[in-house]
Amino acid sequence: MTTSAMPEHQHRTVLLDEAVDALNLAGARAGGIYIDGTFGRGGHSRLILSRLGEGARLYAFDKDPQAIATAQQINDPRFEIVHDSFATMREALHARGVTQVDGILLDLGISSPQVDDATRGFSFRNDGPLDMRMDTTRGMPASEWLATVPEQQLEKVIREYGEERFAFQIAKAIAASRAVQPISSTRQLAGIVAGAVKTREKGKDPATRTFQAIRIFINQELEDLEAGLEAAYAMLAPGARMAIISFHSLEDRMVKQFLASKVKVAQPDRRLPIRAADLPQPEMKLIAKIKPSDAEVEANPRARSAVMRVAERLGARQ
Repeated sequence: MTTSAMPEHQHRTVLLDEAVDALNLAGARAGGIYIDGTFGRGGHSRLILSRLGEGARLYAFDKDPQAIATAQQINDPRFEIVHDSFATMREALHARGVTQVDGILLDLGISSPQVDDATRGFSFRNDGPLDMRMDTTRGMPASEWLATVPEQQLEKVIREYGEERFAFQIAKAIAASRAVQPISSTRQLAGIVAGAVKTREKGKDPATRTFQAIRIFINQELEDLEAGLEAAYAMLAPGARMAIISFHSLEDRMVKQFLASKVKVAQPDRRLPIRAADLPQPEMKLIAKIKPSDAEVEANPRARSAVMRVAERLGARQ
């Protein structure tokens, strides 16, 4: 996500109009039930609400207490914020008597205010405590995890979640450094990584991939995405759409593979006497793959890596 939260942190919501347009809110669907799985600072939610009818509902989810505080300022009876991961959407909405929805939007990743606020520990550009939790009310800060994680596991996390080819060297350097003193600040960790990474792509800080990997692990982002995609599919009514914006290759790969699994069907043996009406049918159809325009990327460089995939639920509910 690239939305902002406080006046001091400027922000731009990535693919704002494109994402809301993708939900197809026109006509009768304007009175439906929708989910914004990643409220952030509310850019998408506010635009969705502006297009919904009086009897509609919008449920938004977020793990960040600051996002929850921002959402609670929205005075609209059609809107409700849930302080939890979008992975819990099915249970949360079932508890509210909702079993099907008319559209779901997931804007993945990390928000601009989270990045820009040094106290959150997501970025190495400004020194701050090494926290990295999206939900600061629960879980283990990154500094505590780094103090105890076995070196081999650390290497695996950096390699798999950061797609970092120098994972072995970085993990070894972190283990050596923490034996001397605790690693408690973002600049401290960035310096250790920079010393271990001898070459890097032009224009990219050596610590970028390591910070991404630790953040993804600490917040269980890929586990949440896997569970969230399954929950979202289960909640979609026939004809309802799912739009997912991802910001790095691991997320986009998971989204692409999940949607492909719902679009493709196993083909039966052609030699078998099966009627056309009895052939297996796809569960979803792909609607679009959209990237930010050149103008949007120029205005908001953080949008550069964004990819939105849109799919529509087919058939009848099981």
